[in-house]
Amino acid sequence: MSTIQEITSLEGWDQHLSSLPPSTLLIISFQAPWAAPCAQMATVLSTLASEYPVTDPPSTSWVSINAEELSDISEAYDVTAVPYLVLVRGGEVLETVSGSSVVKVRNAIESHAKQSPHSASAAAGQEAAATNGAAATVDDKNGETTTEDPENQKEELFKRLKDLVKAAPVMLFMKGTPSEPKCGFSRQLVAILRENAVKYGFFNILADDEVRQGLKEFADWPTYPQLWVDGELVGGLDIVKEELANNDEFFKPYSVKANGDTPVVA
Repeated sequence: MSTIQEITSLEGWDQHLSSLPPSTLLIISFQAPWAAPCAQMATVLSTLASEYPVTDPPSTSWVSINAEELSDISEAYDVTAVPYLVLVRGGEVLETVSGSSVVKVRNAIESHAKQSPHSASAAAGQEAAATNGAAATVDDKNGETTTEDPENQKEELFKRLKDLVKAAPVMLFMKGTPSEPKCGFSRQLVAILRENAVKYGFFNILADDEVRQGLKEFADWPTYPQLWVDGELVGGLDIVKEELANNDEFFKPYSVKANGDTPVVA
């Protein structure tokens, strides 16, 4: 059975890529050790990998990459949040899955693992249908078309959001990334977190419209950026400024200076 190989260096990554034939489906899991959903996803992927036998040449290759330590690789695949799955064959990105939806991850892997390089392009041409507002999908096992209830979709999204807001003790949902904020409010909030030496995780809501729209309803807060602490919404830039004005030690429990931690580049 297949197992997940941890890539720990750029040299190891290059060697692994060069060892794979063009027909191999490369399953790349980007993760961060501080994010609880990543640990859950690691268990899911390990279980999925065990369902695929080791072949010669390999039909699948499973790797795990620390998105922060190997940031060059993360940037090459536009990784803006973790967990993040990338499926590659012959150097071409076939599909990406952001977040911890087990259903989406399994479906993506099963779909592309069954395809040869020649059949992949034909499958990509299929369009999703819609019936009375419910998403229509095709069951690969029997070819029947089924519909997914919008309420079930919403419930699944809210479960994902519940995990995301707890991905780190301090989570920033922003437009862009800390190194490249896409709005002034996000830029100012990043600056405040850095000034207070806060160890935090972030999510670029511009990279995932499902999260961008869903979090507004989930949080009952219509704007971005949003700052969450210990799974609870603090608010936007103005609220954070108010909290600091009332308590200049508001961020002290999460400061790398106070705890002696090694700073994390978000």
